[in-house]
Amino acid sequence: MASPVMEELPKTSVLDPLKGLLLTYFMPESCYDEFFLNFNFLDVPCLKILLSKGLGIGIILGSVMVKLPQILKLMGAKSADGLSFNSVLLELLAITGTMAYSIANSFPFSAWGEALFLMLQTVAIGFLIMHYGGNTVKGVLFLVVYFGLVALLLSPVTPMPVVMAMQASNMPAIIIGRLIQVVTNYRNGHTGQLSAITVFMLFAGSLARIFTSIQETGDSLMALTYVISSSCNGLIAAQLLYYWNIIPALKKKTE
Repeated sequence: MASPVMEELPKTSVLDPLKGLLLTYFMPESCYDEFFLNFNFLDVPCLKILLSKGLGIGIILGSVMVKLPQILKLMGAKSADGLSFNSVLLELLAITGTMAYSIANSFPFSAWGEALFLMLQTVAIGFLIMHYGGNTVKGVLFLVVYFGLVALLLSPVTPMPVVMAMQASNMPAIIIGRLIQVVTNYRNGHTGQLSAITVFMLFAGSLARIFTSIQETGDSLMALTYVISSSCNGLIAAQLLYYWNIIPALKKKTE
């Protein structure tokens, strides 16, 4: 008499209770199986996915507060000296274009989510520049018009070619916007109320986004946008280092 065939039990892992969370935010099921069932922690494609997802989530979490030091510095000084509103406006155009383009293409939130938080903080900085420049009413009007345009842009009324045109315009908008700030810093001979923490975090975030945009979206236009953004952010970061001791010297001279 033949012995009964033993059915192979499904493999399990101690991380099974967290499987839903890991599959939602960090990796596909095939990579979960490779890492935690087969213990193959050197699977290169899965490592790339995990690194990209991890960087994306880290960038989003960092973006929640990346411009807060800049906002607090403006409010503490009650001055927007050294900041260009035109530069902020062009940066806002680029951020909004990236957000609209990503939503229209159904890219994962981990690939673009920081744009939402950067947009809200950049709008606040734009308002504070106008407010401390004595144009509070215009600042309020700026907020109303901007959010009205965003609602229109994200609605089904806006055709896809318009959204694609906005994303394509990101590169010149980023370059011109950052160059305006660079020229302002050069003419002033200092970086004014620019926050070093914010500038360096933006530089690091845009560098990381080059990898995540290639890995998660495969969109060359998105990747090129972040290459341009990293170069421009790096230039402003270099100015901050160059003018590092200028502001303390100016304050001491005034006192």
